[in-house]
Amino acid sequence: MGKRNQERRKAKQKQRRQQAQGQERRQSTRSGAAFGFGGTFNGGAQDGPFAFVPPPRAPSLADELERAVHELIEVPEEHAEREIAAAASWLASSERRRPALSRAVLAMTDRLFGALWRAGWQPADVVRAVRKELKPRHGRLAVDLIAAEARRYAARGLDHRWAAQLNELEARVWWESDEQWLPGAALREKADHLRVARCLMELLRLLSWLPALELLCPPPNASSTAAAARPASPEAARMLGRIRALLTKAESTEFPEEAEALTAKAQQLMSEHSISEALLAARGGRRDTPAGIRVGVENPYEQPKAILLEVVAQANRCRSVWSKNLGFATVIGFEADLDSVELLYTSLLVQVAAALQAEGGRTHVGGGSRTRSFRQSFLTSYATRIGERLTEATAQATDAAVAASGVPGASARAGAGAPGVLPVLAARHRAVEEETERIFPQISYSRSSGISDWEGWTSGRAAADRASLGTDSGALPSR
Repeated sequence: MGKRNQERRKAKQKQRRQQAQGQERRQSTRSGAAFGFGGTFNGGAQDGPFAFVPPPRAPSLADELERAVHELIEVPEEHAEREIAAAASWLASSERRRPALSRAVLAMTDRLFGALWRAGWQPADVVRAVRKELKPRHGRLAVDLIAAEARRYAARGLDHRWAAQLNELEARVWWESDEQWLPGAALREKADHLRVARCLMELLRLLSWLPALELLCPPPNASSTAAAARPASPEAARMLGRIRALLTKAESTEFPEEAEALTAKAQQLMSEHSISEALLAARGGRRDTPAGIRVGVENPYEQPKAILLEVVAQANRCRSVWSKNLGFATVIGFEADLDSVELLYTSLLVQVAAALQAEGGRTHVGGGSRTRSFRQSFLTSYATRIGERLTEATAQATDAAVAASGVPGASARAGAGAPGVLPVLAARHRAVEEETERIFPQISYSRSSGISDWEGWTSGRAAADRASLGTDSGALPSR
């Protein structure tokens, strides 16, 4: 009997030791989990309250980075400088973890840019907004991040205008591995890591605050209700190449007569191309729909530049809506007309810049400078007069198209119809108006005269009269 009691006592002691060891293991697991030491199956049980206890995961560098950026987004503007400095100091503090942070930044911004694309932004829009609000260094970092994100897409998944923007921005991955991007950017910028980190945090705060835009084309590799821009046919591409070459020569020549002849020929090709595209679509049963592009309107003198773009767009049966705070205007129209607006507006900007340079500065009688008011008035007058010339040119171009259709005596100004020509142009005009109202349902109209210098106004009109538009063939009608 004594022997059996002794065995029972030993068994109970063993059981108590095992229970105590199990309790120690459970306590150790919970404590270790708080510091990121991994979880275990407690007590070997497969069900019940202790079946599995996953421990809290220790925050990774990526988690800490996202938390820092989130705090930057939420902080009030009056405290932003302090928080940016703190976040930049954390990002640049440890040389050992810079490679991992570099990789984490690129992974996070992949998601950020994906969200921006779905919200209507495009690469050129982002870089334009960054350069407007921040500095060139921020713009270069933005291009890097866009290039890194673009690696996710196959070329066939890109709208042709999107691909053209990436090419124009020279958005290419120049670093060998993602771990090397952040250190490499510091070398390229000839700046210490703290300064680059600060630029990066300022950039991320700005990108996170960008508002949603209208969706003008599907994001890369994504289905969307927005219509993708149709790439130009080989014939159209060749035509646009000829037009660009003519306008480039017109902008570079020192002889006004040569510039006028070159631009007149380019304008003739644009008109022929645009009318041909409209008739081919209508007679071939192709259901073309208006598209949209964004055109940069930048300081200095952004208001008269926006007016110039507006009159060029109207003359080509497009609509232009200026977003002053974002530094661009959205132009709505058909593909061939959008190309014409972009090419002609760019060429006229070059010509008016040369005219302003030739005019030089101006001073008041008392000696103070009035160069800014002179140039503001000059550009506003230039845009107004260009609009008048384009309106006249559109009527002439339409009359020529009606005459070529074989209907004697048809007149665009009189509103006479010609089978195929005027009905097609009128239908496209209505489609552009409807699409503009759909995208901008609460659009408002306002235009300041921008005129405070009479000499600038008269000089601008004279320069517009000399501008190389060509009156024998102009832009397409707006009505």
